[in-house]
Amino acid sequence: MKTLITAGPTREPIDAVRFISNRSSGRMGIALAEAAADAGHEVTLLLGPVMAPTTLGARVEVIRFQTTAELQGLLDEYFRECDQLIMAAAVADYRVAQFTEGKTERKKHLQIELEGTPDLVASVAQTKRDDQRVIAFALEEPHELETRAVAKMKRKGVDAIVANPLVTMEDDAVSAVLLYADGRRETPDGGMPLNKTAFARWLIATLSVR
Repeated sequence: MKTLITAGPTREPIDAVRFISNRSSGRMGIALAEAAADAGHEVTLLLGPVMAPTTLGARVEVIRFQTTAELQGLLDEYFRECDQLIMAAAVADYRVAQFTEGKTERKKHLQIELEGTPDLVASVAQTKRDDQRVIAFALEEPHELETRAVAKMKRKGVDAIVANPLVTMEDDAVSAVLLYADGRRETPDGGMPLNKTAFARWLIATLSVR
């Protein structure tokens, strides 16, 4: 099984020293890469600007990215060779419309025009073969978690989606639900929160039998 995993945030530059990003730590995607490698998968991890783990060693090919555009290029290059893509990266929704060379002078007020970034997982899902599958992640408010995750799954055309409440970001525990395009729904035994390592092992094992 060739598994491609994305992890971490993107950084969208404002000027030579400033950027727009988010709070993603990348720990979920890194834990998934470790779990997949332990399960015998051939793993490639596309990793954003977070600290690279030392535990992966030679078992996982780690390729770094900074921006959404860089991650898009890597997906274009590596997706066609994988059996499944687990898209755990937190891709920025917006980037600066006009990058400023050098450092912007500090002002009391600064207006920045933003433009939407490409929907990477939807673009990849449109190109997948019948023997490939794409698993996305959704980070949503708890009271509308599954409703919004299902809508996102249908809109993006992915095979399954991991629905996470917002508290998962920067937390050690995960209380997530795995939802499939065919309507099935799975949670870890008892639905109890798991640490990210345990949840990653459950998710890889669950996906491996489907």
